[in-house]
Amino acid sequence: MCPASDPQCPTSDENSECANAAEQLHVGQSIKERRLDKYLHGRFSNLSRSFIQNAIKQGAVKVNGKIAKQSQKLNPGDIIDFAPPEPPIKDILPEDIPLNIIYEDEELIVLNKQPGMIVHPARGNTHGTLVNALVFYSDELSTGLGEFRPGIVHRLDKNTTGVMVVTKNDTAQWKIAKQFENRQVNKTYLAIVHGTPELTADSINVPLGINLKFREKYAVRPETGKEAVTFYEVLESFRGFSLLKLTPKTGRTHQIRVHLSYINHPIVADDMYGGKLVYQWQLADAEPAVTEPTINRVALHAFSLEFMHPAKNQMMKFEAPLPQDMQNLLNELRKYRTI
Repeated sequence: MCPASDPQCPTSDENSECANAAEQLHVGQSIKERRLDKYLHGRFSNLSRSFIQNAIKQGAVKVNGKIAKQSQKLNPGDIIDFAPPEPPIKDILPEDIPLNIIYEDEELIVLNKQPGMIVHPARGNTHGTLVNALVFYSDELSTGLGEFRPGIVHRLDKNTTGVMVVTKNDTAQWKIAKQFENRQVNKTYLAIVHGTPELTADSINVPLGINLKFREKYAVRPETGKEAVTFYEVLESFRGFSLLKLTPKTGRTHQIRVHLSYINHPIVADDMYGGKLVYQWQLADAEPAVTEPTINRVALHAFSLEFMHPAKNQMMKFEAPLPQDMQNLLNELRKYRTI
């Protein structure tokens, strides 16, 4: 929790985002007839909409001293008391799944996420997640991004590997989540893509939103999408492929994958966004053979993460080496596809 005495945890500032702590919010003059649940989701964007709605149903939100409904309309001057309940961590099954810990102290854990692991339990995926492993590993975890997400500050896709930070208390969680929201966290990814961009370095600045035909996918949405910016640099070029360094300035779902597909250089093996599987015989220009692909998941890796430590108040940078499957692909490209 963010203690009331913490000067970094404002209680009346219109920009306050102290998630999972008791909060008193003063509705600003520009707010008229906005639904309570939508207003709170806008103020606490690092909490899920369903978590906020459940908190309201449980009576954890009062407007002007009275328990409110999620459909209640707000007006300037309204005072909201928001004390969200802690998610039922006890309902998450602890599982002895090995974790690759890069760094740990009293405030946080930095780990290298393995491929094929979903970050938190969801419908249809209640076991084998990173959260199941974290609950087994540690008794000290923040309440996270909502129900069933203890310790979680940010996420990586199931098949994306690399650096993630997990927090042990709510003060650390809030401070780091705030940095993500304010774009004060420096993230660097490595990807192996089809083809080589014409420019050796550039930015991709196109808004993204949910794909209207396939709800599990995202797409470029010029008119209605949210701002999304990714910088890239070509680190190494091969015949038909390249290794890119990517620095996203925003954190939209599937952002890097959609952006690279948009410029016609999808990530290897990313079949959702146009990437193809790659085989050794194919790279060697040999006869087709019945073999496993060199890599069978999206060739994307969160290489480094830099943020302000919530207690030490100093910038800390963590890196995770390229995973073996991406290294194998890179080795084969250097062997067979050097320009």
